[in-house]
Amino acid sequence: MEIVNQIIWLFFLAIPIACISWTVTHEEIFREPHEWCVRHSKNDRFLLSRKFFYLFTCEYCFSHYVTIAFLILCDYKLLLNDWRGYILAGFSLVFVANVYMSLFALLRQAIKKEKVEIEKIESETENDK
Repeated sequence: MEIVNQIIWLFFLAIPIACISWTVTHEEIFREPHEWCVRHSKNDRFLLSRKFFYLFTCEYCFSHYVTIAFLILCDYKLLLNDWRGYILAGFSLVFVANVYMSLFALLRQAIKKEKVEIEKIESETENDK
């Protein structure tokens, strides 16, 4: 695969990785399993058990495992056509996916801030009437 195609694949494969990682670790649809994993990651007796459950609460940690699944599914390698290409692709995909998730988090924070400001202005307007 040409280097240009590899770079394009890098940025496009990172999108579903980021989406899956963010959804599992942050969104309401997985709230109950997330809370259960948080409880186990804090309260389990064994270190290995706590670390295992923590993987499902941290988008950065979870993105590594989603990336591994996508590497197997897509047989994507970066720069080199042997096992080293998988290593480079894996860490590169995790990096790009986490950049996407950080940008998404900033965007959500800005939207929440705007909503709060709008609600404040609306309540002040209603109080003035």
